[in-house]
Amino acid sequence: MKYTKLNFMMSVLGIIIYVTDLIVDIWVSVRFFREGQYVFGALTVGFMLFGTLVVQCFSYSWFKADLKKAGQESQHCFLLLHCLQGGVFTRYWYALKKGYHVVFKHSKTDNFIGEQIDLRKEVIDRVTDLSMLRLFETYLEGCPQLVLQLYILLEHGEANFSQCAAIGVSCCAISWSTVDYQVALRKSLPDKNSFNGFCPKLIYLFYKLFTLLSWMLSVVLLLFLNVKIVLFLLLCLWFLGVVWAFKNQTQFCASISMEFLYRVVVGFILTFTFFNIKGQNTKCPMSCYYTIRVLTTLGILIVFWVYPLSVFNSDYFIPISIIIALALLLGIIFLIVYYGTLHPNRSEKKQADEIDGKRVQIDCRMKYFLME
Repeated sequence: MKYTKLNFMMSVLGIIIYVTDLIVDIWVSVRFFREGQYVFGALTVGFMLFGTLVVQCFSYSWFKADLKKAGQESQHCFLLLHCLQGGVFTRYWYALKKGYHVVFKHSKTDNFIGEQIDLRKEVIDRVTDLSMLRLFETYLEGCPQLVLQLYILLEHGEANFSQCAAIGVSCCAISWSTVDYQVALRKSLPDKNSFNGFCPKLIYLFYKLFTLLSWMLSVVLLLFLNVKIVLFLLLCLWFLGVVWAFKNQTQFCASISMEFLYRVVVGFILTFTFFNIKGQNTKCPMSCYYTIRVLTTLGILIVFWVYPLSVFNSDYFIPISIIIALALLLGIIFLIVYYGTLHPNRSEKKQADEIDGKRVQIDCRMKYFLME
């Protein structure tokens, strides 16, 4: 279990992306309000607040659990910081402070190996918590925000600098949080093979990005047809995801209320991408998930091809439909390549599929969650 200078620099880059994403979202929302586009401005702010509020709830719950585990009383200053939306920044401060000590000072001055390992484990656990919170925020705020900005871009047929910045930063945030979480999580679980090598990370990233891109553009196309249809479709998918989480009886949180919130978040994430929520073989659930995704995407494209609609600029439709089809095809191909040849468990003997966490380390918070 190592925490290197590269890991520290990844944490620094993570907070830079987080702050940049926050600033760009505020900038875009202010521009919408100044231009009189109040609906778009309200949606931008709404997505941003929804994501950060949920993340603050999980962050404060984890702080309380950690203090209780250490035999300390819950401090009111932590509650105040989270109410002021400063929970993630507080976690970054602790992670970077401890990480700097481990990388640049601790290893040079401390001769006690046991204490050194404990401190490194503490840093890795803090970084993993941060990575998971960023993952939640990505799918609760980043993905809806990206869909909104793509819709506005196609509706107006032109984009200003703030919109391009919002789309670019959202893509970077989604890419970073998806890969960074896998790296941090596997590092925090000693019984899991590390996510080593540049090629597996790149293939995994392409699999997630291409499947996400295809689905987001499909949703954007459907928005031009009817907003109510899109809301109904996403609500149905979200409901199915929540039902699946309840059916599998997830046990991620200590309290009933936070577990309920977690299952709601699971349903929301599953409207965008697949992940394993319980220690079960993922071949069948994943095959069903992406079969439904392919059929839904093809259905949306067929509707627009068979029934040409005046609400959408035909000059954009042909290239966008080609991008959707190619992105979906490439995403499925990268998925097969990753799980077929590059998955970290391919080198192991046949065993039960990945679970959302670690079984042997009872005190590990991530023992019931593993993004796949």
